[in-house]
This record gives sequence, structure tokens and C-alpha cells, in this order.
Amino acid sequence: MIYDIIRSMLFRLDPELTQNFILKQLSIMNRTPLEKIFKRKLTSNPVNCMGLTFENLVGLAAGLDKNAECVDLFGAMGFGFIEVGTVTPIAQIGNKKPRLFRLIESEAIINRMGLNNLGVDNLVNNIKKSKFKGIIGINIGKNNSTPIERSKDDYLICMEKVYPYANYIALNISSPNTPFLRALQFGEALEDLLSSIKIKQKKLTQLTLKYVPVVVKISPDLSEEEIIQIADSLLRHNIDGVIATNTTIKRSLINEKSKYYKEIGGLSGRPLQLISSFVIQCLAKELKGRIPIIGVGGIDSVIAAREKIFIGTSLIQIYSGLIYKGPKLIRDIINHI
Repeated sequence: MIYDIIRSMLFRLDPELTQNFILKQLSIMNRTPLEKIFKRKLTSNPVNCMGLTFENLVGLAAGLDKNAECVDLFGAMGFGFIEVGTVTPIAQIGNKKPRLFRLIESEAIINRMGLNNLGVDNLVNNIKKSKFKGIIGINIGKNNSTPIERSKDDYLICMEKVYPYANYIALNISSPNTPFLRALQFGEALEDLLSSIKIKQKKLTQLTLKYVPVVVKISPDLSEEEIIQIADSLLRHNIDGVIATNTTIKRSLINEKSKYYKEIGGLSGRPLQLISSFVIQCLAKELKGRIPIIGVGGIDSVIAAREKIFIGTSLIQIYSGLIYKGPKLIRDIINHI
């Protein structure tokens, strides 16, 4: 009830200004006694996945806490794991504003942020300060200014810098808001990236005496044949997991009369639920449990979470659902699954 009242007021304001304001307030409360405001008693339900023990199966998806400024506070809300980023080697401001739009009637969000972040060094410094004892995933990507043929270098730079501080590393090769980024999901580009990442992972494991799983985040806008090909590549390169999915450029499941229907960018929220589930089902059929799937996209209720688990995910993540439903969504899923 309280969140509904707060949301109704905040939703009258510009989406990005509102989001930045909230994150700023959360960052001020982060690592202070004020965190207790968000603490709730939750059912203990640990999950073993990728050699890690997650406190529960509900995680925060990448894109909200881009710079790892609020990790402790999100942990206090009850998340079993928190994925920060996407982070790039150097800071970048992202795309031109406005670039974030709420489709309230569809409980959806369109964004074309463009991986705006303060750079990998800033993120690492923030994680060093964190007292969160749960699982932290770090989502890495390429700078907009880096030519696509040299994008591998950006991933390797980020990987080396975050490796000692991450529990797992996620490769974002599927954002629709960075030109040509999605091309990394296919053919020789994918093979070269995964091969290089595994070589780097082996070297860093020997150097740090710590094995950090690597997962790949894929697009929902893939054909069944493309999903099969990606799954085959993940298996051949012994990738530790896959996140399905990122945001979609499709608009078929929202009203074409919507005010923001024609806005360019990635669509998330409730309309993504069916599309992401299709990808998960195809992955599960091909992977046969050999590597775990982290499900994300349209999870805004206990029912939606159960569906993702039923069709083959080991863990789930939320983002838009948190914006529309508030922290209670975390507790509802954890306490009822």
C-alpha cells in the first residue's frame, strides 16, 4: 500500500530523473543503519548453482545498479544475488536524452540508455566498500567508441579488473542499445569471444586461486535455430551459465496506440514474459541441464516466477517488476516458492 502511494507520485515525474533520484537516496542509505527499514524476515531457501550457494533464487537484474552504489541496500531487501553493471572499461554518458519511458498500461519500460556508467574502476571501488555477503555478479560490456571488431578487448579488460571481486561475471552481448553489439551472439565473433574469455578465465583462476563462473546474457529476439547455435557454442566452450533474456526490440505485445509505442530501445516488463520464456524453453531443450539458465523477463508475480522455474531456470532475476511492484515482490516470490 505504501509503495503504491509512493509510486503514484513518482510516476508523475520524468522516468530517468526519478530513477536517478531514488538511486541517489538509496546510495545515501547504503551501508548505514537506515538499511534496516528494508529488512524483512524471509524463508530460507538456498540454491546451489555454478558451484556457488545463493541465499535464494531471486536476483536483481543488471541495469539498475549500474555502478554498484547500492549493493548493501538491495541485499537488505532480500535479494539472493545482485548483478551490477553493465560496466565498460571507461566511463560513458550513454545515448541522448530522453531515453527512458514508462508504458504504465502495459507495466513495461522502454530504454535506450546506451550502457551509461562511470567505468569499471569506479564500480570495483564501490564493491570493495560493500559489506554484502551474498552473491555479486558483475555484468560487463564494450564501450560505444570501441569498434565491434575490437570489442573482445573491452571484455577482457573488464574481466581482469572485476575478477577478484565477482562471484560470477556476465557478458552482455545482447543489449539493443549499443550499435552492432548483438552481432557478437553469432558465428566467428561469438566463437572468438568465448574462446578468449575461457583462456583469460583459466589464467585468472591460476593467478587468484579462485574460479569465477562466466555466464552469457542473450537476446530474446532470436530464432529457434539461432538459439540452438548459441547453446551449442556455450556447451563447446564450457561456459558456466546463460542469462535469458535481455530486452526486446519487438513491439507485438504492446498496444500500438501507446504513447511510446514507436520509441526506439529495449522493451522490458510484462510484455517480455512470453518472449523470454520461449527462449528459455528452447535453451532448456538443447542444454538438457548441462549448464544452468538464469531466467529474466516479465517476472512480476509469484505465478510468473513459477513459470520460469517450471520451464527450466535455476535462478531468476527481476528489474521492471521491482519498479512496478516494489520490494514486496521479492518477499512474495521467496516466501511462496
